[in-house]
Amino acid sequence: QVQLVESGGGLVQPGGSLRLSCAASGNIFSIYAMAWYRQAPGKPRESVARMTSSRITNYADSVKGRFTISISRDNAKNTVYLQMNSLKPEDTAVYYCYVQSGVGVGARDYWGQGTQVTVSS
Repeated sequence: QVQLVESGGGLVQPGGSLRLSCAASGNIFSIYAMAWYRQAPGKPRESVARMTSSRITNYADSVKGRFTISISRDNAKNTVYLQMNSLKPEDTAVYYCYVQSGVGVGARDYWGQGTQVTVSS
């Protein structure tokens, strides 16, 4: 089992920055990938950024050059961050932390509770 606790959302003006954090605890040595998704009202959940245990990263085209995903590790937890710069109103959404534990048939998905990001003047 992996437990996730998110923090860092809020209200920011267009062009501003926010950093989201998600601390993963429990069976962290099984983690294969950590990622951020978002869901705006009336839209499906979409992938924003992803990093594997070998540090391979992927970003949605809409956030490339503006968002950066990073992971810090210690013996007790892995923490994934999403640094969001040059924020736009269309970035407004609930942001969810995601962890993939294991690979293949035995893989399991874990989701954070979600944190609201609102970009508005």
